[in-house]
Amino acid sequence: MDLNQFLELFLFVLVVNCNPGPLADIVVDRYEIPKVCSREVQTEDFIRYHFNGSFYEDGKKFDSSYDRGKAFVSQVGLGRLITGMDRGLLGMCVNERRRITVPPHLGYGSVGTGGLIPPDATLVYDVLLLDIWNAEDKVEIRTISKPAICRRTTVASDFIRYHYNGTLLSGEAFDSSYSRNTTYDTYLGQGDLIKGMDEGLVGMCVGERRIIIVPPFLAYGETGHGTKIPPQATLVFEVLLVDVFNPKDDVTAEVTKMPKNCSRRTVTGDYIRYHYNGTFQDGTFFDSSYQRNSTYNTYIGMGYVIHGMDKALQGLCIGEKRRITIPPHMAYGEKGAGNLIPGSAVLIFDIHVIDFHNPKDPVKIRVTHKPQECNTTSEADDLIHYRYNCSLMDGTLLYSSDQLDSPSVTTLGASKVIMGLEEGLKGMCVGERREVVIPPHWAHGEDGAVGVPGSAVLLFELELVQLHKGVPEGFMFVWLGDIPDPLFNALDLNGDKQVPLEEFSEFIRLQVKEGKGRLRPGVDTDSIIKDMFDNQDQNKDGKIVEDELKIKNEDSEQVRRDEL
Repeated sequence: MDLNQFLELFLFVLVVNCNPGPLADIVVDRYEIPKVCSREVQTEDFIRYHFNGSFYEDGKKFDSSYDRGKAFVSQVGLGRLITGMDRGLLGMCVNERRRITVPPHLGYGSVGTGGLIPPDATLVYDVLLLDIWNAEDKVEIRTISKPAICRRTTVASDFIRYHYNGTLLSGEAFDSSYSRNTTYDTYLGQGDLIKGMDEGLVGMCVGERRIIIVPPFLAYGETGHGTKIPPQATLVFEVLLVDVFNPKDDVTAEVTKMPKNCSRRTVTGDYIRYHYNGTFQDGTFFDSSYQRNSTYNTYIGMGYVIHGMDKALQGLCIGEKRRITIPPHMAYGEKGAGNLIPGSAVLIFDIHVIDFHNPKDPVKIRVTHKPQECNTTSEADDLIHYRYNCSLMDGTLLYSSDQLDSPSVTTLGASKVIMGLEEGLKGMCVGERREVVIPPHWAHGEDGAVGVPGSAVLLFELELVQLHKGVPEGFMFVWLGDIPDPLFNALDLNGDKQVPLEEFSEFIRLQVKEGKGRLRPGVDTDSIIKDMFDNQDQNKDGKIVEDELKIKNEDSEQVRRDEL
């Protein structure tokens, strides 16, 4: 006879008789059966249950686990219970309620017991099953969900952070990390947890959900725990793994985008600007520079950021994107950071390097086109016309002369543009094109400018369109050859011993036309000639005579740079 036949023979005995006689066997009334029954009581199982015991004849109660405030625990089918209960409890499910009627010969017989049960008493037990386990049971793991990508699984010696709901096998809750709004944080496999949880949490991925069922002897056993976990209780944990790391972990970096060209990588002492999104391992967001619409700016390797980030920012290219994973001992440790980052949290940063520079960096110039003939190049005091595009190093266009009606104009050396641009415009031929990288200390510095972020490295694409050679600062006209001697006679075109403005203007314009002299570029010709005339007309009578004429020297040697 197999077990099912046995159960059919003894569990479902229906006695219907208007004048009932003595019962031949137990009578089982399963009056409340759970919809789901993953396991039924079998011989040698241990069970924990509540019951009310009463006499069949008059319904008087003789015993109750409820009254004692403690469920009854026993092993089934090995004679530790009266025979009627050993049979009547077989096949029960957790949370099932049944009424078991036990005739005297399957109960306490013709003797009774201890004055509590009289001889030949038929007994009725109203039973609620709370728990089942077996000495052969192991920790049971049921995977609810698992992330598509699992980079690592938990092993002994890892430190883990997880959320859980804890219930008894009957479904009664005893604890929850969610109610405390904090994860449970512990080392795995080092005896800090009950043995069953140490086993059940191994091999999990961050983001994985599991149900872990722990038999009593792998949980709190005969003593239970506190007021909510009774002795010999099977525990059910619904677990979500939030975080995992090992004390031996180092920073890891995964390149997600590498620029085509990388002429230089970051080193200690560089100043870097980068954007980032910060998340925990389970994907929970905690911070972002994009939301503030401002890059994070810092020196590298000098302790201005957490140790793990200081290390991870080494060896980067402009434009590179990386995913950086930092264990807590290289981040904010066990204490975390305020309400933003919990203790022992692994941090993940998805970063995008916008630019970097070193405070010692010079302006970098790369000639992209140079005309075949280049006899004259730009220098201080020259008036130049140039085209430009000004961008950040990630390609963001800030300004362009193409947005203007004509090329930009400036006099080199007059401090009209940023120092780095002055440097980049020197020594150019007309038609030459350059790429000029200007670090912020040669540009707009830490404060930036309108439309230019602070500490930004700038990239200028330059083309020299026109070049007008200049004159030294403080001069309006210089001679390019020998000065006429005597000068006054050369000025006095009609020989009348006096030189009015018209005659002075005609002479100067002739010198410029013939390449013998040069006026300051970028200034109205009539105005500058009038100023030169007024400087020589000392008595302000509208004409220059020989005694008034003086030559201004640039230096003591008076070499070819004299101004009237």
